[in-house]
Amino acid sequence: MAERRVNVGWAEGLHARPASIFVRAVVASGAKVTIAKGDGTPANAASMLAVLGLGAQGGEEIVLAAEGEGAELALDRLAKLVAEGLDELPETV
Repeated sequence: MAERRVNVGWAEGLHARPASIFVRAVVASGAKVTIAKGDGTPANAASMLAVLGLGAQGGEEIVLAAEGEGAELALDRLAKLVAEGLDELPETV
């Protein structure tokens, strides 16, 4: 299983708009991705409720994990999105 540890780049954390952008990117990746706060229990990263339920704040570390074909590339793109706190979904996702 591939894994990336990344700090949340959105100042407001993974709340409504950033969480929506992140979840859309996860779904677009086609990979099965989980997200966890620090060393907490992993949750389905394609679920808006699961992502919001983490309560991840700006600067906090989250762990993204995926397995299967395309997992490494998907995690690279998702980690960049989270770390940079982008306001729009990049075309490369």
